[in-house]
Amino acid sequence: MANSLQGSISSSCNIPIRSNRIGILDSEIPKSSVSFSSQLPNFSLKYSEKGRNGQSLRTSATVRAEMQVDISLSPRVNSVKPSKTVAITDQATALVQAGVPVIRLAAGEPDFDTPAVITEAGIKAIREGHTRYSPNAGTMELRTAICHKLQEENGLTYTPYQILVSNGAKQCIAQALVAVCSPGDEVIIPAPFWVSYPEMARLADAEPVIVPTLISDDFLLNPELLKAKITEKSRLLILCSPSNPTGSVYPRKLLEEIAEIVAKHPRLLVISDEIYEHIIYAPATHTSFASLPGMWERTLTVNGFSKAFAMTGWRLGYIAGPKHFIAACNKIQSQITSGASSISQKGGVAALGMGHAGGEEVAIMVKAFRERRDFLVKNFRELPGVKISEPKGAFYMFPDFSSYYGSEAEGFGIIKDSESLCRYLLDKGMVALVPGDAFGDDKCIRISYAASLPTLQSAMENIKEAILALRPAGPV
Repeated sequence: MANSLQGSISSSCNIPIRSNRIGILDSEIPKSSVSFSSQLPNFSLKYSEKGRNGQSLRTSATVRAEMQVDISLSPRVNSVKPSKTVAITDQATALVQAGVPVIRLAAGEPDFDTPAVITEAGIKAIREGHTRYSPNAGTMELRTAICHKLQEENGLTYTPYQILVSNGAKQCIAQALVAVCSPGDEVIIPAPFWVSYPEMARLADAEPVIVPTLISDDFLLNPELLKAKITEKSRLLILCSPSNPTGSVYPRKLLEEIAEIVAKHPRLLVISDEIYEHIIYAPATHTSFASLPGMWERTLTVNGFSKAFAMTGWRLGYIAGPKHFIAACNKIQSQITSGASSISQKGGVAALGMGHAGGEEVAIMVKAFRERRDFLVKNFRELPGVKISEPKGAFYMFPDFSSYYGSEAEGFGIIKDSESLCRYLLDKGMVALVPGDAFGDDKCIRISYAASLPTLQSAMENIKEAILALRPAGPV
């Protein structure tokens, strides 16, 4: 058989590094995208056989085919932006693997190991054969433990049938949006926001409505602005406390004011993202929104194990709420992923058994995060023109660098916005950060201090050197 099939493969992945300090040219970085011709080539098939009398019987067939492939995507997908935190983290990882000493402060991933009691529970689960599918909603053992935790720590009463365990808190939020939003509904999101909230709303055929906040107000939602944004289409309000990306924590009094506004609008529900609940710095305290008068019936509380218990790779989160909402989320999950890992769920049970708020081991992590926060706060206050809001929780800082926009960097060009500033800091300082425009505030950049203090010290030296080397656009 002879085959004349032909095709072409080309490769192209660009990591935009221009610095002589790093010493890598665009042309030296390996390319990595693959494209194929959209048409099948002409090809011919020929074969020969011998008959009984030995005479050659030749048969010839020529097949000509042209196929046009429709490569269009769903308008829903086209409306969604890719995650910048993931993109920058992947880019920084690629540079490190190429031998470039980049300091990675983009990802929201604790640098601590998962506590030993949790890892041992996972190992034991494997050895004892707990390796099969769990119930879609999660094991009764874990859901019961979650109910106990919510009662003891948050003052919230649920039954196991009002709990859904998923493959991370992220999945819980996405399923909740799909479950309650109809096309044209509005989802109110205070900015700065976690990058995925608006995109998840769009995937649910809803419209994100962004409410800006001010650094002078510690990035907390102004109740009067919330009032002005609510319409008959408003279906969800998303609150995150402690906050990603700002580290802000909503005080109870402010949450009560927000609850009074929510109570006046029967269609309006609340997703309360409490994944950073245990990473909080006294005197700040955590209040679950569902614990406020009249809010249990309309609140979907999301939490998980990734952050406080350093279990990011275990992919385990949960959502709690009124049974009809949770049943809807459960139905969606049954058709998408099914239940979470049976092994991870054993680890989750162990985590909730470590004591109030994670016990001593989590307290040690939080103490380290606080020391890192204090270091960054002190150092950023020493940089002229930089504004900060001191984080009260989580492990992020969201400083305002906008006074440097318009500055010129030698060999780089003009710093125009948060994205060009982050490119400059990666180029000049070899520190990977996330532009604030990804979070809805282009004045700022996000720094994750889920890294060791020596790492942060090195990063801070590089950032200071890079910033002080800028030619100011004006007085700062």
